[in-house]
Amino acid sequence: MTNTNDQELFQSRTDLAALQAAVDKIKVAIGRVIIGQTDVVEQLVAALLANGHVLIEGVPGVAKTLMAKLIARTMEIPFSRIQFTPDLMPSDVVGTSVFHPGETRFEFRPGPIFSGIVLIDEINRAPAKTQSALFEVMEERQVTVDGTTHAMQHPFMVLATQNPVEHEGTYRLPEAQLDRFLFKVEVPYPSLEEEVSILHAHHLSNRGDLLADVQPVLSATEVVALQDTIRGLHVEDRLIRFIAGIVTATREDRSISLGASPRASIALLNASKALAGMRGRDFVTPEDILFVALPVLRHRITLTPEREMEGVTPDEIIRQLLSSREIPR
Repeated sequence: MTNTNDQELFQSRTDLAALQAAVDKIKVAIGRVIIGQTDVVEQLVAALLANGHVLIEGVPGVAKTLMAKLIARTMEIPFSRIQFTPDLMPSDVVGTSVFHPGETRFEFRPGPIFSGIVLIDEINRAPAKTQSALFEVMEERQVTVDGTTHAMQHPFMVLATQNPVEHEGTYRLPEAQLDRFLFKVEVPYPSLEEEVSILHAHHLSNRGDLLADVQPVLSATEVVALQDTIRGLHVEDRLIRFIAGIVTATREDRSISLGASPRASIALLNASKALAGMRGRDFVTPEDILFVALPVLRHRITLTPEREMEGVTPDEIIRQLLSSREIPR
C-alpha cells in the first residue's frame, strides 16, 4: 500500500505531458523513415534528454548515419557533419585563428564542431591527435584555442558512428574519449519481417521524399527545457546505491581488467532519469537502470586478454554482473 501511495505522490510532482508529447513526435517523425530499431531510437532520444553524446556502432548499411541525421532534423537546432579521415587535423574540427595584417589582430574562425548537433562519421578513422580535439568540447562544452575559451551553444550533442568490422585504416578510440560518450549504441541487423517492410517501402516510395517530409518538432529552447525537467526527476536512495553497486562491481570482476569510472555512475543516473521521463514517470525504477546499463557500460570496461581470446563480449559480462545483483524493490 505504501509503494502505491508513493508512486501516486511521485506522479503528481512533475507534469510530464509536454515531455511525452515531444518524445512521441520525435518517434513518429523518425518512424516515417526508419523501420524497426525501436530500442536504438529510444536510446538516442534518451541521450538527447540526458544531455549526453552517443557512439553509434554497426556494420555498413544499417542506417547509422541516417538515424543520426533524422534526430537532428526533428529539431530546430544547427546541424553539422564531419567526415573523419586519417589526414584530418584538430583545427579542421575546432577551428583556427586567422591573422589580419592590416588590422594587426587575430580572428577566430570556428570549425564545424560549433553546432547544436554534430554528426561525426567514422570517428575511428582519425588519428589520436585529432581525437584529442574532442576531449574538451565533449566534456566541458567549450573549446580553447590560443588561450581563448569559446563556449558551445545549448543544447550540444555529438553523434559519432563507427564500423566494428573494418579495421584497416582505423584507430582505436582512447578510453578517455570513450568515457565521454553517454551511450554506445549497437545497431543490429533488421529482422526478416522488418527487412521485407524496408524493401516494400523502398519499392513504393522515394526515400529522399521521406527525408524531406521530416520537419522539426522541437526548438532549441524546448529541448533545453525538457533536459531541465529530466534533471528534476526523483531517484530514491536505494536506487542510487544500486547504481553505485553495479559500477563498483565492474572494478572487482576478474574478467575485467579496467572497470567503469564514476562518470559511468553519473551516466547511469542521468540515462535512467531520461528513460523514466520518456515512459511517463517522474521517478526512476530498477527496470530503467537495467535497460540503460548495457549502452552505458559496454564501452567503459576492458576485458582481460584471456576473456577476449575466449570470445567473450563486454555485454555478456555486464549481463552476468546484473543478474548476480539483488534488484531493489
